[in-house]
Amino acid sequence: MSILWEKSETWRWLVRKTRDSKSFFFTFATACGLVPCLIGYCVMQATNSTNQQLEARLRQNARPESLMMGQVNRERLAEYLGELQRKEDTNDRYVAALEGKTLTRKPYVRIQPIPNQSNDATVKEQQIKKENK
Repeated sequence: MSILWEKSETWRWLVRKTRDSKSFFFTFATACGLVPCLIGYCVMQATNSTNQQLEARLRQNARPESLMMGQVNRERLAEYLGELQRKEDTNDRYVAALEGKTLTRKPYVRIQPIPNQSNDATVKEQQIKKENK
């Protein structure tokens, strides 16, 4: 790496110019930021496809799990946006998430604790004992 600053005349010239001239420094810094952004934007525009036929074919060949997750995400988003439109207090959603609980669909009644696996095992054992009696 020392070859870069010891032997390269171009590197020495660049360092000298940026040190001596503020306008060159800001121009060079702007170019170093804008050029990669411009290249990235062009690549994204070139690879972005708005072809309706391609999208339809991809949706047709989608796996059932992907379709199901898409449907679930749409339902959750619709529920959340509906709550926002009705200006409901959604702080309980965040409180429940911090406490490791899940939510049902009824506001303020929807906070339900996640059952522990040990509790599930004891409940199942109790049910088996009741069935055997």
